[in-house]
Amino acid sequence: MTSPHAEPPPRIVATDLDGTLLTTAGTVTARTRQALQTARAAGAEIVFVTARAPRGVREIAEQTGVTGLAICSNGALVYDLATDEIVESHPLDPIPARRVAAALAEALPGIGLAVETGRNILTEAAYTRRIAQDLASYREVSSVFEENAPIVKLLALSSGHTADEMVTAVVAAIEGLAEVTHSGGTGLLEISAPGVTKAGTLDRLCAARGVTSGEVVAFGDMPNDLAVLTYAGAGYAMANAHHLVLAATEHRTLSNDEDGVAAVLERLYG
Repeated sequence: MTSPHAEPPPRIVATDLDGTLLTTAGTVTARTRQALQTARAAGAEIVFVTARAPRGVREIAEQTGVTGLAICSNGALVYDLATDEIVESHPLDPIPARRVAAALAEALPGIGLAVETGRNILTEAAYTRRIAQDLASYREVSSVFEENAPIVKLLALSSGHTADEMVTAVVAAIEGLAEVTHSGGTGLLEISAPGVTKAGTLDRLCAARGVTSGEVVAFGDMPNDLAVLTYAGAGYAMANAHHLVLAATEHRTLSNDEDGVAAVLERLYG
């Protein structure tokens, strides 16, 4: 039982999905599901904060019983889980997007481009990456910029480089034009509008609820989670996290395959 003088538990649980809440097999364990339910019963709001588009979040929300709003596409979208509606969108403007694409092509010849629109993915021929559960959402086009579709995320794929190498190669060239990050995909960069991050969108959601950053506990494993882990009063890096995340965070938990999120939630809300 919590003592009368103990600090109240966090009001918001902000968690990444892949490599964090989900196992390597992409599932939610019974222990994690129960821990989320325990946190909700204690009054906490669960907010998924993910690189995934809305279509990749619905099933997980159903599995876990999580409702409310989810932050998708690295902060570019806010998605209402109950109504299946995108309620906030911060796309990349086409003009700087073209400049970013030109800088990428110069720094990384042979790069393949795709655009996440929020509802589907437009891909050029050189963008060969496919996610199994998203196969119905891909549409190949001659140029991602000819479709006049919202550029929720510009995706850049290179078969000859790691994502860390790609960031190093292009970050100076596109500084100020866009946010560039990655979530561990081999040779894959994720590019958003300037100022659009998971943490920025989470901050607006918290402000609307009168919640301070100190009342947030967060979980993540990849560089695109770093801003959120730094923002939260307590940001936990998974044991399986990227080396940059482990180096930059104070708190640790078990790996995603060891129910690392659940282990912390059980302690906070149990």
